[in-house]
Amino acid sequence: MGSVQVKRNRLGRISQGDIFRDVEYIEYVTEKRGIIEVSKIVFPLVVVLTQDCDLEQNARYRGNPTSSSDDKQLFSVLVAPLYNAEHVFLGTHLSNLELNMEPINKSRTPGKTLMQNEKPRYHYLDFPDNIPIVAQVVDFKHYFSVNVSYVDRIRGRNFICRISELYRENLSQRFAAYLARIGLPDLSAPMSGTP
Repeated sequence: MGSVQVKRNRLGRISQGDIFRDVEYIEYVTEKRGIIEVSKIVFPLVVVLTQDCDLEQNARYRGNPTSSSDDKQLFSVLVAPLYNAEHVFLGTHLSNLELNMEPINKSRTPGKTLMQNEKPRYHYLDFPDNIPIVAQVVDFKHYFSVNVSYVDRIRGRNFICRISELYRENLSQRFAAYLARIGLPDLSAPMSGTP
């Protein structure tokens, strides 16, 4: 299964594998006749996917910006939402956004392969008893970026735990493999322009 080891300690910087609660995602901003509308989604849980070496260099640079170059500074941090695993199996994990997702049968092959981290799109995380989080699923298709200064500001009050190094590397490798996949056309569907 996708059990993880976690650390509760809070180091002085954002790290790969950090899990935060209540993270805002700005969906869009519009202005019409001087009225600004901001639509945001607040994700209950997210995990940081950005490489730890980049996060470390960014923190070092921001803590002591005496370098002649700004090339270590990050603008944003890649994160992915964590969804309650039971809600993912039911297909209801995005019902608050009025989205109906495909249910995944937990007791059959699709659910079992998801829980064994054999489905490329998903990563299953089962937390130890001392972490107050039920089993979660990362959907790599839903990753997004968050301003690094915003994450720094909320870190103290919204940090929950950090996935240990080995498990965060596994998560990172699976995310990279998902992004590197090659989408092939569905050959069973008729192609446009063919009889």
